[in-house]
Amino acid sequence: MPDFDDFDDRTLSLGLVRVSEAAAIACYPLIGRGNEKAADQAAVDAMRRELNLMDIAGTVVIGEGERDEAPMLFIGEKVGSGTGPAVDIALDPLEGTTLTAKDMANALAVIAMGPRGSMLHAPDVYMDKLAIGPGYAPDTVTLDMTPQDRVAALADAKGCMPADITVCILERPRHEDMIQAVRTTGAAIRLITDGDVAGVMHCADTGRTGIDMYMGAGGAPEGVLAAAALKCMGGQIMGRLLFRNDDERRRAEKAGITDFDRIYRRDDMVTDHVIFAATGVTDGSLLSGIRRDGDFVCAETVLMRSRTGAIRHMRYRCPRS
Repeated sequence: MPDFDDFDDRTLSLGLVRVSEAAAIACYPLIGRGNEKAADQAAVDAMRRELNLMDIAGTVVIGEGERDEAPMLFIGEKVGSGTGPAVDIALDPLEGTTLTAKDMANALAVIAMGPRGSMLHAPDVYMDKLAIGPGYAPDTVTLDMTPQDRVAALADAKGCMPADITVCILERPRHEDMIQAVRTTGAAIRLITDGDVAGVMHCADTGRTGIDMYMGAGGAPEGVLAAAALKCMGGQIMGRLLFRNDDERRRAEKAGITDFDRIYRRDDMVTDHVIFAATGVTDGSLLSGIRRDGDFVCAETVLMRSRTGAIRHMRYRCPRS
């Protein structure tokens, strides 16, 4: 078991805000410019610089790829000053590269931090995901249910009609059958083009976003980031790894995965206390995007701590460089 005694989440949390802010602000000149790679690289470089200013012995366990894909923040990369607590870090410097390049809603800079050994080292494969917000009994919905049964079960638990449920689904050809199945229930669907961490987070703030449930296949690393967010916000997420070939199975084995059929729940993916920060890059239903105010650049960040359940929305303004 990891030693959580030296993980001072209260002290570390403001540093984490600076990390996500720096990544988001670095993207500002590239919003709407059509260059996904340049925006992603700007976010990565800024996030790495800020992480290396923190007094932590950090290891990236959820990142942008393997070591040979540097200069991205790769899985296994060591960050921080090397002094201070040993921590696991899950990050997506720019969740929504296409959203940023096209100036579409809900692009975020996202990072989570927990004690060493507290996060699932998810391989870079797909994960079948299902998430709902807080206040429901365990297994209200499950991955083994059909999409229709999930909608019916959630509506029953919520005390409403299926037509009053809204489901968030990533718009991909692989989800066409799922989308049609959900539509037969009368439920509404909000299709998103990218950003399934934000999609899952929407479920935990239904009153603000109007989203009741998230379902569909997306990246497994993003599943761990989403679990970290729900660890703080409340709610349920479950995921099952999906493998398209033997190479992906070998990748999972390398990450320590032995049960290829296991269903991971929120507390399996993030086993203890975590801090989570997300800064808006483009305007969205969760956060305002980076904007210019005269000679200043402004950012909005949500900072969350699972230990206390505290959720802070923070606004930052700095002179344009």
